Amino acid sequence: MELNQADLIATLPNGSQIVLAGLDDKERVEKILGTEYSTLYFNEASQIPWRSIEMARTRLAQNSGLKLKTYYDCNPPSKLHWSYQLFRAKLKPNTRELLPNPEDYAEMLMNPAGNRANLPPQYFDILASFSEAQRLRFERGEWASEVDNALWTLEQFDAERAGSTDGVVVYNRLPVDLRRVVVAVDPSGTAGDGVGDGIGIVVAGIGTDGRYYVLEDVSCRLSPDQWARRAVAAYHEHKADRIIGEANFGGAMVEAVIRTADPRVPYKAVHASRGKIVRAEPIAALYEKGKVSHAGTFPELEDQMANMTSAGYVGEGSPDRADALVWALSELALKPGGRVIVVQL
Repeated sequence: MELNQADLIATLPNGSQIVLAGLDDKERVEKILGTEYSTLYFNEASQIPWRSIEMARTRLAQNSGLKLKTYYDCNPPSKLHWSYQLFRAKLKPNTRELLPNPEDYAEMLMNPAGNRANLPPQYFDILASFSEAQRLRFERGEWASEVDNALWTLEQFDAERAGSTDGVVVYNRLPVDLRRVVVAVDPSGTAGDGVGDGIGIVVAGIGTDGRYYVLEDVSCRLSPDQWARRAVAAYHEHKADRIIGEANFGGAMVEAVIRTADPRVPYKAVHASRGKIVRAEPIAALYEKGKVSHAGTFPELEDQMANMTSAGYVGEGSPDRADALVWALSELALKPGGRVIVVQL
């Protein structure tokens, strides 16, 4: 076997190669994209975002005669993670649509008890000292049902989801008319070139029944003029009353690009005087009371929401979608003093 230590490539006697690479910087990503492979292996997959997995899988295109395969290993994270969606739920992580070939996704469990002969006895004492949630993950290999101290859970979304028939969600089919609708924009301040945080754009309304409905998530990573047109399009499509935009970061820019896209659209700037979690807690209380329904499934938005905890956001990147949702529902449900308006049905 020949080993190229500079490029981390091992060449076997039959000419096959093993390439060691990562997806954590530009140079390594370009190395992945410049080659085709027959087999991919992702170590500690729970630490790799789905978009990086998708990018790497575009290179699973080597015409070697071998069956194309991908292997993953991980200590199971929460059920929000793409690994659970893909291998347990048999759903596409981005859209939660059914996989066209679920039989191609198989898993096996390897836990410390099955490898006891190769581990020091003290390791099991360490496991015994973990919290129950960590023991379930590292000792028993179980996915957590929710993030510790999360403000929202997936069960909350499913319990109150609107517009479903026999478990099939029909988008934007609501049981009532809406009294008011807003489009909320949470700007990132990035160039919109796919790098950095996205632009949160969420549409929500309050019904004649006093309930709150999340109608659409059209968040994106686009240039300012493009995401402004997207927000304005959502405003017209849902016959919204106004667009609101977070003004602490790029507030003047948000209004300017919205006015450029459509100068007739009513716009209101909102200001963050408190942190994300403090702002989110009153809205989480509405969900706890069963006052909010999602008109459809919004995987990326719901994942961000379920990764917001009382101690902060524990998900990947910035919770741009969740922030926009909080702004939208706050506009609909909160008095100026910050008290939630709850309608008793």
